[in-house]
Amino acid sequence: MNVFYEEAGTFKIGTILADNNTSLQIEAIHGKRSKIKAASVLLKFDTPPLSEFMSHVQEIIEELDPDFLWECCAQEVEFASDTLATDYFGHSPNPIEAAATLMLLQNAPMHFYKKGQGRYKAAPPNALKAALASLEKKRLQAEQQAFYVERLKRFILPEEFKPYLPQLLYKPEKNSIEWKALEAVCTETKLTPAKLMEKCGAIPCSHDYHFNKFIWEHFPSGIGFSELDSQPTTRKVSDLPYTDVTAFSIDDASTTEIDDAFSVTPLPLGSFRIGIHIAAPALGIDPDSSLDKTAATRLSTVYLPGNKITMLPEAIINHFTLAENTVCPVLSLYLDVSDDFTVIKTESRIEKIKIVANLRHHELEQHFNEIALNRDNFQHTFSQELGLLWKFACKMENQRGKANDINNDKIDYNFEIKNNHVTINERRRGSPIDKVVSELMIYVNMEWGKQLADAGITGIFRSQANGKVRMSTSPAPHQGLGVSQYAWSSSPMRRYVDLINQRQIIALLRNETPFYTKDSDKLLIAMHDFEMIYGIYGEFQRAMERYWCMRWLLQEKVQTINAQVIKENLVKFDRIPFITRVPSLPEMATNTYVKLKLSEIDLLERTLHAEFMQKQDA
Repeated sequence: MNVFYEEAGTFKIGTILADNNTSLQIEAIHGKRSKIKAASVLLKFDTPPLSEFMSHVQEIIEELDPDFLWECCAQEVEFASDTLATDYFGHSPNPIEAAATLMLLQNAPMHFYKKGQGRYKAAPPNALKAALASLEKKRLQAEQQAFYVERLKRFILPEEFKPYLPQLLYKPEKNSIEWKALEAVCTETKLTPAKLMEKCGAIPCSHDYHFNKFIWEHFPSGIGFSELDSQPTTRKVSDLPYTDVTAFSIDDASTTEIDDAFSVTPLPLGSFRIGIHIAAPALGIDPDSSLDKTAATRLSTVYLPGNKITMLPEAIINHFTLAENTVCPVLSLYLDVSDDFTVIKTESRIEKIKIVANLRHHELEQHFNEIALNRDNFQHTFSQELGLLWKFACKMENQRGKANDINNDKIDYNFEIKNNHVTINERRRGSPIDKVVSELMIYVNMEWGKQLADAGITGIFRSQANGKVRMSTSPAPHQGLGVSQYAWSSSPMRRYVDLINQRQIIALLRNETPFYTKDSDKLLIAMHDFEMIYGIYGEFQRAMERYWCMRWLLQEKVQTINAQVIKENLVKFDRIPFITRVPSLPEMATNTYVKLKLSEIDLLERTLHAEFMQKQDA
């Protein structure tokens, strides 16, 4: 005797070896023996032979139509499979017919809901209609996906992909048929999705791919500003006192957000007054205004070679930037300095001043440099002011214990992009221009941080201990700078932290209640978010500098290049800020110079292959 039984949702057959009433010992067609519950047996049969049974059942199943059976069966009530089989075949079903009916019911879950062993219920008409529509949709999607795969294999971009290109490139919906097709072809061709899309012509510009990927992730609403964000508040600016000083700024040629300017005014007995003037957008951006919320979302200007994404709208920048020949609202710190460059008095003011000049690095450095200063023949419209600022900066650097800082030997790099042609210029850090600007900025951030701390007004402070920089609402020493406290306040158009601190300083000077308290959620959230996003923006800038370095290598047709070993197989290329690993580099001492052969420059992946050629003389 043979049995047709159900086990774990699957129908099986076997020959009875022993019947123990509640259980059976059976042998499968392939000889495997097992013990089953008697209750799991659906029917018993002697013929046809066990080896032929399932093939006969399959023949019957192929003749059955689940749609017809669904129409024939009882609706809205449960029914037994043998009852439906009797109605369909017109007689009591034989074992093959009974088994075929059971298997068809089991394999048509859209038409029939299982309610128990051998018992089913017809799916409601609306549910069946929806299930069949879903099945048809899946069939059509499978056909569409196969079409996409065929096109992508030939490196042809399906027309249907075009509306979804940003999502496919930057944040794919993994369940979409477009992504499944793309992923399947990538697996077959061993290409990354970006490389495959590039071969299909979906990435015409590698630069735009990297830039748009960053925008997609960090600026989901786009990088534009609303009209509401372009109107500053002017009521706090119109009644500011005017101070007649000769103020000038020092920036590189691309700077439009000119945050700082300087003035030098002679005083009696050889002393003089240094003015450090900081643009004051806090006077025109009300806390919690639409513009403030936008700035709080962006938190900083994003810089990259040849481009930037500003924290504030252009109209606001133009209103507050310290542009040449304009009268500007500023937050000023005045330092009365003796003839031996000792600060004897400080005073902070909220005022308006006129900016008489915007000095640019590339023009100023021709005159204001170490050679000219050493020869004492510095010739410039502001030679007297710059000479005094230089001597003052040197003294401040000494007082901080940072003279001859190792960082002064480092090289900075300026990228200039014009019509996709990149120029990379080296610039030694610690030039007279750098020293003057950095020392005055350190002083103003230190002093205003001190004023906030002394007044018990909270701000956002930067500190450093054991090489680790952190931000806090409490002042603490910054070991790297050699100052007792440091609060970023000098770039309020470019960093939201500076804008927050400027609001607190203004409240202090006006004897008003500060907007932020130490436990202010807005302050703590801004501080936390700024630390995170500032790191992300910095990483993006470095990645795009790496990209433009590779563009420069291709542009200049560089096939070999000298490099300096940093450690192990990590090297830095000469003339450009590009660091990479060279797997073929033999063991070399740090700072050893080597010659490398370059190949396989991939702008999309931002990778290249560098091969060791020979050791170079230093």
